Amino acid sequence: QVQLVESGGGLVQAGGSLKLSCAASGRTLSIYFVGWFRQAVGKEREFVATMTDYADSVKGRFTISRDNAKNTVYLQMNNLKPDDTAVYYCAASQGLAWSKPEEYEYWGQGTQVTVSS
Repeated sequence: QVQLVESGGGLVQAGGSLKLSCAASGRTLSIYFVGWFRQAVGKEREFVATMTDYADSVKGRFTISRDNAKNTVYLQMNNLKPDDTAVYYCAASQGLAWSKPEEYEYWGQGTQVTVSS
C-alpha cells in the first residue's frame, strides 16, 4: 500500500501563494487516482482537485500536478483567500475516484493552510 505525507502549508496573507506537496512512499503514485481535499474547522471535508477537475471555488486559482520521478503530487495555490483556510489532505485510490472522500482508501496526515485577511 502507499503512504502519503503532505507538506508546504503555512500562514499567508490574502492574495498570496503556497505550493503543497504530497510525497508518496511504499508504491508508485502513478498507478493511483489522486485527489486533494480540505477541511475547515467545523465543516465537512470537501473536494478541491483531481488531475482532471477542480472545485468551482478554486478554479483558476489552484493547479494540481504530479512528478512521477519524485513520486509526488503538488497543489499550487494562487490568489489565496481567507475562505481557503483549512487542513489540506491528499488522497489516493486504486480504483476510479473523483470528488467524494469515501472513494479514496489512502490519506495523508494533512497540512494546515491559514490565510489572513
